[in-house]
Amino acid sequence: MMDFMSIALTLGILILALICFAIEWFPVDFVALTVAILLMVCGLVTPEEGVSGFSNPATITVMAMFILSAGISRTGAIQMIGDWLLKWGGKTTHQQIFVMGSIVGPISAFINNSAVVPIFLPLVEDWCKKRKIPVSKLLMPLSYASILGGTITLIGTSTNLLASSISQQLGYGAFNLFQFTEAGIIKFLMGLIYISFASAWLLPNRNPTNNGGYAQNYQLNDYVSELVISPRSNLIKETLRSSEIQRQFDIDVLEIIRDGVHFSQPLADKVLAAGDILLVRGSKEELLQIRDERGLDILPDLKFQDENITSQLTDNEEGIAEILILSNSRLVGSTLKDLRFRQRYNSTVLAIRRGEEILRDRLGKIPLRFGDLLLVQGPKESLSGFQTTRELLVIEQSSREGLRENKAPIAIAIILGVVLLAALEIFPILVSSLLGVVLMVLTGCLKPGEIYGAIRWDVIFLLAGLIPMGIAMEKSGTTDWLADQIMLVGENFSGFWVLIFFYFVTTLLTEILSNNASVILMIPLAANVAESLGLNPLAIMFTVTFAASNSFMTPIGYQTNTIVYSPGGYRFRDFTRFGAPLTLIQGIITPFLIMWFYGLDG
Repeated sequence: MMDFMSIALTLGILILALICFAIEWFPVDFVALTVAILLMVCGLVTPEEGVSGFSNPATITVMAMFILSAGISRTGAIQMIGDWLLKWGGKTTHQQIFVMGSIVGPISAFINNSAVVPIFLPLVEDWCKKRKIPVSKLLMPLSYASILGGTITLIGTSTNLLASSISQQLGYGAFNLFQFTEAGIIKFLMGLIYISFASAWLLPNRNPTNNGGYAQNYQLNDYVSELVISPRSNLIKETLRSSEIQRQFDIDVLEIIRDGVHFSQPLADKVLAAGDILLVRGSKEELLQIRDERGLDILPDLKFQDENITSQLTDNEEGIAEILILSNSRLVGSTLKDLRFRQRYNSTVLAIRRGEEILRDRLGKIPLRFGDLLLVQGPKESLSGFQTTRELLVIEQSSREGLRENKAPIAIAIILGVVLLAALEIFPILVSSLLGVVLMVLTGCLKPGEIYGAIRWDVIFLLAGLIPMGIAMEKSGTTDWLADQIMLVGENFSGFWVLIFFYFVTTLLTEILSNNASVILMIPLAANVAESLGLNPLAIMFTVTFAASNSFMTPIGYQTNTIVYSPGGYRFRDFTRFGAPLTLIQGIITPFLIMWFYGLDG
């Protein structure tokens, strides 16, 4: 007999979690952890079950795969492969996308795709500049190719590993490394053909980082001005720190010019004098206010044509760079003011690109998001320092300095060894991946201190927090109750339409929530329905797994889409226009492939 009180409580927590995921008031990993705590407090899971996600084989394996991906990255192995992209990329956009996808997809089958795309993004942008291709034509295909490639093997994405772990918990056994590779390869090739040819018609021609100067791309003409300190100014003999003008007004002083000499960061303790020219970022309203209150004069606007702004902001020592905030960055959720960004990085943020939106006002008070593109100005030495952190990505082909390229063959051999040991079933993928981590450190491909920075902790806490939700749904009877409701409709349809139903429901959940959350919610439900209808449970579980990994219609459904959102200058609807046909194609061919390779009868 079902305990309807427990079912109602479980559904209530689930719905609350779905709302929090959708409206993004809190980070997804915090929401997932809160869910686990609520489940324990309400007695829906035991304390041991509530923290079991941290010891789950899927969580540990995903953690190990992030570290192995970092080993490949730090040795420059993928960068070397990227050189082939520049050399053999082809002349037409169709050829270029096909070649790029043919390289990125297979790599993503064995290296986590959320690690592959950040490495390839600067390479593709550099390629676009050299070939004079609109960057918007290639970045979305880059993301889609990595997503499709990640479905080829068990280790291509955390979704597959999690699905395998849930299958094992349900008593159907874990998936082997190449269990759905046949279907995955066909899905990948069909998707690659689509993105290679449809991009010409469905993707916009935009070059947010390639056309014109930074001032034009970020519309800085009205936001960067020169102010001169007049003899009547109360700033004379003050410093920027003591005057607190950067706190009082929404401005940033980028440079001080005195008698033709340019003084750059750090400027906080530079004593100001009459006649000093301040190069300032700020709105006209703020500039007028500081003029009236502090006795400064605004130099004529006509000095500031696009090329003049860029030349003013850069010289032999100063530079401008675009910095992408990655999903594991500690900057996510914080403001520039909270972070003391200028002091910490000795650089100033001039503007923020968030998808199609350009943010220039009140920058210090804007909470930063994963995927934000920061236009940063500062000493070139400080800008090069951004390339050493795994939390931020400089959107230009970075120097090979610091990469252990002599270790690249060893790192590749370790990855191949991990795959071989798992494929031959000598060790489970959990054991072989952990062995690979140890070898990465012992052989010098990774330093011990780099391990922790390599792990996507937001993904780990998301998995660990949501796994108890799956347990609670099983224990409370929520999964059985939901399966009964689906059965009322599903029993009137053939197995093929049941697969179609689960594919598109899972896809919709993935676009709204996340791929991992969708798998946790849908796989137990799919297995239950399959058993009730006499269908092959693995067939429906594979369908759900593929659907959860195929997020093409929004920039927020999958992490690689978010990574290319701002650098590509895309609008939200660009993903829907280009991704909806691909979603439909994949949704139709996947059930046929599942039936062909795995059978539908129970």
